[in-house]
Amino acid sequence: MDASPADMPITAPLVGHVYSHADKMRVLSGILTCILLAALDQTVVLPALPEMANSLHSGAHISWVVSAYLLTTTATTPIYGKLSDQLGRREVLVPAIILFLLACVFCALADSVPMLILGRAFQGIGGGALLSVSQSAIADVIPPRERGKYQGWLAGVWAISSVAGPIAGGFVVQHLSWRWIFWANLPLGLIALVQCVRGLGFLAPSGRRSEIDYAGAGLLLLSVTALLAALSLGGVDFPWVSWPIFGGFVLSLVLFGLLSTQQRLAAEPLFPPSLLRTKGFFQINFIAFLNSGAMFGAIFLLPLLLQELLHANPAASGLEIMPFLFSTTVGAFTCGQMAKRSGKTRNIMVVSLASGAAMFLLMAALPLNSGVLGFATVSGLFGLGIGGVMPTSIVTAQSQASQRDVGTATGILLLLRSMGGAFGATIAGAVLAYTADNLLNGFRLGFFLCAVMMLVAAITAFRMENTLLRNTLHTAPPAELET
Repeated sequence: MDASPADMPITAPLVGHVYSHADKMRVLSGILTCILLAALDQTVVLPALPEMANSLHSGAHISWVVSAYLLTTTATTPIYGKLSDQLGRREVLVPAIILFLLACVFCALADSVPMLILGRAFQGIGGGALLSVSQSAIADVIPPRERGKYQGWLAGVWAISSVAGPIAGGFVVQHLSWRWIFWANLPLGLIALVQCVRGLGFLAPSGRRSEIDYAGAGLLLLSVTALLAALSLGGVDFPWVSWPIFGGFVLSLVLFGLLSTQQRLAAEPLFPPSLLRTKGFFQINFIAFLNSGAMFGAIFLLPLLLQELLHANPAASGLEIMPFLFSTTVGAFTCGQMAKRSGKTRNIMVVSLASGAAMFLLMAALPLNSGVLGFATVSGLFGLGIGGVMPTSIVTAQSQASQRDVGTATGILLLLRSMGGAFGATIAGAVLAYTADNLLNGFRLGFFLCAVMMLVAAITAFRMENTLLRNTLHTAPPAELET
């Protein structure tokens, strides 16, 4: 009798192995819990911020309780992807979950805002692995052609968690204490830990064990943090045209330049040159950046439009963007199924992006007398297009990489997606700030810029080669392309 994958020693990748449905579900059950945990913790603290400020007797920089988590999560995502290629998915994910849980305890016991911000930063360091390693683990057991369907499941869990986070956080603050937001993470985190130990144990490292690029990881952390800090502080703590913000952008450019030079000299660089030189890989990351920019621009603009121009209260405006969030899940699942049937992703992305751009243009031109129903309906329509790109972009990026670099490719795309989100939200906020005397025109311009991002992404997708997704797991990227 043949040994099951779970019984095999972790010595080398299981090249050519066909995993059973039970194997796939073991992996999926572990990573879905990780995605749930990571998504909840991005939004669950939002309704608790005022109570945290009152309890800790300081409102200064309380917004960094959110920003610190997002910064460290974004900056560590590609590092974890590379490490999981070298060391193994479980070997990287388990320590990261333990760090995440310890940081939760630290946050729950915090007696000052700086202590709470520090705890959230460490939470984000652990949270970066929850995203990148989970996405990479799917690629270890599921062939590219089938992968879009499972990516749709992940997108659904992410969307539901993002909506449930503020609701759950508000309930906990109202009936218990903000500290229970962090204590409640412990049982969910322990479930994720057990599921990952059981579900990912038979996955071997896809790459070779080699020297870890500590210098590259440090430069990446500093450069991304400087850039995102400037984007977060600009227009909030400091004017956009000020020396602190200008200095932050300059510092990030210098650090990115140093990172680029260091990567060319490193023996085992964080970003493999062979991957970065692939035209299709650059294109798909650019598409993911723009699609995420449009998505987060919409997330920023929609609630404010409903409150400021249609006079909805904050609770109602939160519920009224549900069509948009729900439709992104529907789009992700539907396009994942289409990719499985056709074996290609380019045309799916072109149609999704072009339709999203058209709906953003419609949103920009929609008269106010369309009411909440009209704006919510259109937001649901462009949500379909945005959602359709989410699974197909990850599958395409992973297909551009060899099996040993799948985690690296996934981490890079997730990094660009996060940075695109920060860019989109920043652009939307800047537009509203500079059109404060005519908010209607500001919202129209904001949605128009989202349409431009989607249109540029659609043109980029149209010019890509049409990658044929493999039906089997191999160690090399697909050689068969269709123009």
